[in-house]
Amino acid sequence: MNASNQEVLVKRIGYEAEQVHSYELIARTGSELAPFTAGSHVDLYLSNGMIRSYSLVNDQCERHRYVIAVNKDAESRGGSSFVHDTVGVGDVMTISVPRNNFALCEEAGHSVLIAGGIGITPLLSMVRRLEALGRRWELFYAARTRAAAAFLDELGTYRSRVHLDFDDERAGRVFDLATIVGNAPAHTHLYCCGPVPMLAAFEAATAGRPADHVHVEYFKAREAPATEGGFDVRLARSNRTIAVEAGKTILDALLDAGIAANYACTEGVCGTCETRVLDGIPDHRDQFLSEEEQAANKSVMICCSGAKSRTLVLDL
Repeated sequence: MNASNQEVLVKRIGYEAEQVHSYELIARTGSELAPFTAGSHVDLYLSNGMIRSYSLVNDQCERHRYVIAVNKDAESRGGSSFVHDTVGVGDVMTISVPRNNFALCEEAGHSVLIAGGIGITPLLSMVRRLEALGRRWELFYAARTRAAAAFLDELGTYRSRVHLDFDDERAGRVFDLATIVGNAPAHTHLYCCGPVPMLAAFEAATAGRPADHVHVEYFKAREAPATEGGFDVRLARSNRTIAVEAGKTILDALLDAGIAANYACTEGVCGTCETRVLDGIPDHRDQFLSEEEQAANKSVMICCSGAKSRTLVLDL
């Protein structure tokens, strides 16, 4: 466990939608929690050994609590089901300090937020922040059904700035993401969080926009991890060489060799396992680094990426 992690108490569990529960977490000692900004997430260290990342949905001005929301996803790798089935009020949990890979541009004159399903969670924190700053914003929120959409009561208070779209109420229409993006003024900052197909459509629709005006948060991997193996990882600081065999990721090989490594999501979306590359060419499979950062080959997500070179030298 990282020294900066902390123990929290589950104070309250709320029903937010079908299969979506919220969890209010407070410091076990009663002290203030570490500050965070809209778009941040924390890692939960679950008692079954899993580490999972969840966005903070509450107002960043609140220091007495964190609030996360967990969707019990039938296609998940077990983390969300474990939280729903085993975590109760009064439980003590270990969490990381908040990190933000999906930061809000607070100076933007106009912001368009696009959410799909549980992707509403980081955007809800952004809505609260934009409101506090008095900025102009719109939210487009798509979900399978109205019953499956979380936080509708609160979102309803924002009236015309929130546009809801449900699969079973479209009468044959499609969620027209391209039109939403096309209607946004040129200076708009655009944010999207949701399922992989929505994010792919968003990236296509925003391809002509300035890169620093387009913000994406992936909850799931877009492609399979690199498990072809057949290369070595040389650890510069510990002067060890580890063979990465077929069927294993770099992270698997390091853990099997008893080497401590930071990781959380294991899908290349949270950034926890980012490791500096000293030599060699990574085979990038993550959704965390930008295209420019991947091309620079200065770091690699060891949980999902591999190597194109025979040896990869890491700052470990």
